[in-house]
Amino acid sequence: MAMTTCDVCGTETNMPYHCNHCGGTFCAEHRLPENHDCPGLDDWNDPEGVFDSGFDDSVSTGRDPSSSKSLLDRIGIDTGPGGPLAYFRGNMTYVFLILMAVTFFAQELFKALFIGFDVNEFGRVVTTTPEMWELYRSIFILQAEHPEYVWTWFTSIFSHGSVSHIFLNGIVIFFFGRLVEDYVGSRDFTLLFLASGVLAGLGQIVIMLVQSDMGGVLGASGAALAILGVLTILNPGLRVYLYFVIPVPIWLLTIGMVAINVLGMFGTGGGGVANAAHLIGLAIGLAYGQHVRDRIRLPNQLQLGGGGRGPGGPGGPGGPGRGRGPF
Repeated sequence: MAMTTCDVCGTETNMPYHCNHCGGTFCAEHRLPENHDCPGLDDWNDPEGVFDSGFDDSVSTGRDPSSSKSLLDRIGIDTGPGGPLAYFRGNMTYVFLILMAVTFFAQELFKALFIGFDVNEFGRVVTTTPEMWELYRSIFILQAEHPEYVWTWFTSIFSHGSVSHIFLNGIVIFFFGRLVEDYVGSRDFTLLFLASGVLAGLGQIVIMLVQSDMGGVLGASGAALAILGVLTILNPGLRVYLYFVIPVPIWLLTIGMVAINVLGMFGTGGGGVANAAHLIGLAIGLAYGQHVRDRIRLPNQLQLGGGGRGPGGPGGPGGPGRGRGPF
């Protein structure tokens, strides 16, 4: 859980609000622009003072109201406070984690119900129902043989090959995704997650086609590493605890990920890893972090881990200003 301090009262909060008008970070009491003397109020022509969380563009900023409506508003979906999509404001990290879990469950259920496996005379595992296996691949896996299956550009992001695969990606997204979402807003975070996942998968497919490899790719690793890349730019000193034990700054972790995947592309690492997709996702995150760093106001204190007070001062043993997260 991330702990930040309010720019007005200095109160520690694990649910910070990021103001898109002035770039500040605030507690619930001071989240509204009128409660923190937001400079943006001078140019903000909204009599009701609705706070924009960054999920959509529906909040008026002095322009013609009809021109400021988002696509969701135009098609009649209420994204405002109390609307059916209100929960997703500030919670897209958890929405993506839930989609990953639901998709993985659907994968396993499909295989259990419709796909049988056996071992042939060469000791290789083969499917006894090839038609259903191809249907499974066409739903959940982005394939080099069928890049025109556009839906797999997205379903493959949330699909995973094993429990360990989804667990590792989930750890990165759970601990780091919410930080990035707080920095850039839910809307931009959603676009970053989906765009990096799609581009990483397609990039891996292009390399497979060049190598005449008709395999496929699945998993949220590209999006997870994009998140890691953004944090590396915005908060390079963030301390991460490898295996919950070894403290390293996040920039060093990023360099290590680059080295591992570059070596993997040359056959040094283990097989079955989409190294190119990892590097593409990381590069997208680094580029995006560089793009937004000048307009992001970072909190002056950050901690990953427990939120209580302990012997080490505010936030526990790590003390103020130290981030803690497993990887």
